[in-house]
Amino acid sequence: MSQQTALFEWLCRMGDNTLVLGHRVSEWCGRGPALEEDIALANVALDLIGQTQMWLALAGEVEGKGRSADDLAMLRDAWDFRNALLVEQPNGDFGRTMMRQFLFDNFYLLQLQSLTNSSDQRVADIAAKAVKEVAYHVERSTEIVIALGDGTEESRARMQSALDWAWPYVGELFQSDDIDAQIAEAGIAPKPDSLRDAFDQNVTAALAQATLSIPESGFAHAGGKTGFRHSEHLGHLLNQMQWLQRAYPGAQW
Repeated sequence: MSQQTALFEWLCRMGDNTLVLGHRVSEWCGRGPALEEDIALANVALDLIGQTQMWLALAGEVEGKGRSADDLAMLRDAWDFRNALLVEQPNGDFGRTMMRQFLFDNFYLLQLQSLTNSSDQRVADIAAKAVKEVAYHVERSTEIVIALGDGTEESRARMQSALDWAWPYVGELFQSDDIDAQIAEAGIAPKPDSLRDAFDQNVTAALAQATLSIPESGFAHAGGKTGFRHSEHLGHLLNQMQWLQRAYPGAQW
């Protein structure tokens, strides 16, 4: 595989993660448990979609086939998406949404911090902008997980249930394949598995404060890196997200 193709695939992984999670979080708009949370969730979604624009615009540039960020977001089918399965999981209750966010935020922040030193200046520039936003996301999601975990009996039970539900998807975030190896060799990005120790240290410390127990079960779900998907969630989400563009191709507004 050429480095250009590997870089395109890697950039799609980055953009697909933020696109899908951003859309999931946006589903809370007008439905948050409190006005402050409603606004905060909307802002997080906007940050993620803004980062998607940067990742997928660069992907289109690298691909060299004239596809824009909108084309890559709205005109690909589910089997062409490379997001981690964690980010496409349904919101569930507020506890599940925040646990999903907490786990992804902690991974993504480590990734972005490393990418600020990328050998590809375009990648480093995107990371330098996104890392400021995601540092806030980590602070916010961590505070909420700790507050709810170390809260009432019911809130703790819900957060433990949310952790039990989300944890099996965490392992996929750190899977490294041939594309990751090629991108790492070029100095563009670290291999995901190199981030695992720091992730475990940060997450374990926060979950201890939240009085939550990490499940013994490990990684149990195959994911999007290879293109093989066994989840119906992404297809349903894309039906919602892409409906307008597919119903009125090329429409401008």
